[in-house]
Amino acid sequence: MLIAYIQAALRQATYEILPDNEGYYGEIPVLQGVYANAETLEACREELQSVLEGRIALGLALGHSFPDIDGHTLVVQKDAA
Repeated sequence: MLIAYIQAALRQATYEILPDNEGYYGEIPVLQGVYANAETLEACREELQSVLEGRIALGLALGHSFPDIDGHTLVVQKDAA
């Protein structure tokens, strides 16, 4: 479930070449604040995945909701007390 969500999110990533040979910028528009930049496209993709994983880990810990991405969802289940 988690890997499928991450893969679906990364498929929606968009990338731009920055001006003046400053590298690449990537973002996942459906997930606010998930963006990265790096010198190479591959490094930008890796950094974007790292940012995404961190956002998911923090969001799950804080009980945040996540948007459905291509039929994939992350559901936060509360402990029954």
